[in-house]
Amino acid sequence: MCEAMLFASAEPLSCAELEARMPHGCDAGRALSGLARRYEGRGVHLVRVGEAWAMRTAPDLGYLMQKETVETRKLSRAAIETLAIVAYHQPVTRAEIEEIRGVSVSRGTLDQLLDLDWIRFGRRRSTPGRPVTFVVTPVFLDHFGLESARDLPGLKELRAAGLLDSRPPPGDAEGADEDAGEDGQEGLFGD
Repeated sequence: MCEAMLFASAEPLSCAELEARMPHGCDAGRALSGLARRYEGRGVHLVRVGEAWAMRTAPDLGYLMQKETVETRKLSRAAIETLAIVAYHQPVTRAEIEEIRGVSVSRGTLDQLLDLDWIRFGRRRSTPGRPVTFVVTPVFLDHFGLESARDLPGLKELRAAGLLDSRPPPGDAEGADEDAGEDGQEGLFGD
């Protein structure tokens, strides 16, 4: 039953969603463990996406699923920067995003990311004004093939992939940004 629901679903399903559709007393967690073992080494895998599960093509066979499509909507630089800040610094308020970017965030940028369902409103901060925070969604994790936001690449991986300048930001000693804090993300947007 779990296998059939996962194959038919366009979205990842949680254990609770699976069990709600199954007869009383069925253990979706046990069924998922068995399915994950059954699909090891096959053309499809059972993968965890946040708190949910989905069937995905094995990574080594992904090239078979290529489909040429026209990209209809690209994110602006502001939207990409805002999304990266939310992903790496979540939960983050609008004021914190603006402080990191150094410019104000337009409502349209946040609306676009909310419409794509890549970010959502988080909890309100217990500070004056009770500002709302933003966090990434399971749709974001699924789109980028991540189990959680902790799986986002760090500075070393981004530099190795050529996505960041390999020299330290101006005014920093060589390699000082490697010790840039607990999450290692300081300086990502300083260029």
